[in-house]
Amino acid sequence: MSQDYAPPRRFEDEARPPKRTGRHPVNIGHLVMGLAFLVFVGVWALIASDTVVIHSIEDLRWLLPLPWIVGGSVGLLAALLRKS
Repeated sequence: MSQDYAPPRRFEDEARPPKRTGRHPVNIGHLVMGLAFLVFVGVWALIASDTVVIHSIEDLRWLLPLPWIVGGSVGLLAALLRKS
């Protein structure tokens, strides 16, 4: 009664999966929120360094929408470029 003996497979014997190379797709939501955050930090830095002087809450009406406009514009541009 003879049985064929095969040694167990070793890690070194296994073929390695091919390395993934190239660019990965950009997550547009992450891009938009990251840019909005950076612009909010920029607005805060302008106010904290007294580059922009805020006398009342009405003075913020042009600064607060700025992050959303920048983020939305870049998001639309990224969506358009992804389609092509």
